[in-house]
Amino acid sequence: MSDKHQRVIDGRAWNDFCDALKSAGSIVLGDQPDDPLTRAEGFRYLSRLARAALQTFVEHNDPRAPVLQRVVHETAKMGADNPDAAYFNAAISGEHTYRITGRRGTVRFLSFATQVGHYGRGNGMPPTGQLGSDELVVAPDGTFDVVLACERPSDLGPGQSFLSMTPETGTLLVRQVRLRPDEQLAELSIRRVGAHTHPPPLSPEMLADGLESSGQLVNGAAMLFAAWSRMFQEHTNRLPRFDPEINARFGGLADVAYYHSYWRLGEDEALVIDTPVPPCDHWNFQLNNHWMESLDYRYFRIHINSATAVARPDGSVRVVVAARDPGVANWLETAGHSFGTMCWRWWQPAGDPPEPRCRVLPISEVKDLP
Repeated sequence: MSDKHQRVIDGRAWNDFCDALKSAGSIVLGDQPDDPLTRAEGFRYLSRLARAALQTFVEHNDPRAPVLQRVVHETAKMGADNPDAAYFNAAISGEHTYRITGRRGTVRFLSFATQVGHYGRGNGMPPTGQLGSDELVVAPDGTFDVVLACERPSDLGPGQSFLSMTPETGTLLVRQVRLRPDEQLAELSIRRVGAHTHPPPLSPEMLADGLESSGQLVNGAAMLFAAWSRMFQEHTNRLPRFDPEINARFGGLADVAYYHSYWRLGEDEALVIDTPVPPCDHWNFQLNNHWMESLDYRYFRIHINSATAVARPDGSVRVVVAARDPGVANWLETAGHSFGTMCWRWWQPAGDPPEPRCRVLPISEVKDLP
């Protein structure tokens, strides 16, 4: 009997998972804001991470029978989740070959990425392959067929696309970006090539691994993004570009320029953001809470993109963040928050994109700005 087997039998695997959740609470209680809203959101955040972790690592963690699931969504968020994006992931392994089939839909941007590890492992999530909308081979009827393997198959057909893996690959991440709500998501299905039998039933070893990974993700993600949030406060109310190397290490797309930062406003203050719009596929901007969760976009206008924004006559854009409507276009509301993180993304920009200019002004002065 293996040690993992015994740890499930005697309950230690479950107790260790519970201890990991308790330990994660120290992150919320540590060197973080202690106002009631941030503290409450912090503990809710841990509960959301736990829910997403268990779904990922206990329910759907067998790379022999991968399942594309939507773990990050309206009530489970992490790492400045993009309100315009629908995220899907699946457990995969470089030991196998897979095929993703489906229908393209009408989403603006569709990307497939293979990665090593997850947020809980501490070594980042370095990419092992990426396939974007521009490279995806789509048939006239909108269908597509993607092969995932460590080496490009010699018999890859002209109607197929290839997504690379390495022996260390463990995660598939699919992003679907809608600039407008009526854009249709792609239909997706994944299967392991050469699988003719069902995977074996749950084993104690699989459960032990799943509980351990779940505890690691709750702690690892909470610790990582709390550290980023502290780092972003060094340039509060500005939008400098996020380090591309750090971005790549933790699963960000290589063809997106990210501008992560922190915002803080008084009740009567507004953050005015002005920027020229460079040649790019599209752009978006969002407000998050301290824990890098997007604010509740179901009920509040907390994000904007190139399709929903009103441009100025010269093509530039002004976005205004404030607690109440200043009477101008492109207002984003703070949804009861006075501080948090924020993120601007230029998707597939040509050349070196600009840093948006930020100013804090009284709300009463915003309407009269030229």
